[in-house]
Amino acid sequence: CEFESWRGGRIRMKNPSPGVKNIITPTEAIDYFVLSRRKFYDLLKSDEQKNFLVFYKERKMIIRTAFARYLEARPDLRRRC
Repeated sequence: CEFESWRGGRIRMKNPSPGVKNIITPTEAIDYFVLSRRKFYDLLKSDEQKNFLVFYKERKMIIRTAFARYLEARPDLRRRC
């Protein structure tokens, strides 16, 4: 675990990067995989079968490794530079 100092001399843990987490939020997926925000949210709203999507209460979460495999077949979701 990595730590960072905080105000008042207290130490707190740093948030892990999306590259080491198994489950990531849609925003983390967009940033980590450099995706088009519009295309990604359109995908989440579509009726297409998504084996990378899980739900935690009302929140949509992304299984990072499964989504990486999905992206190999669908590179059109990536942002154009």
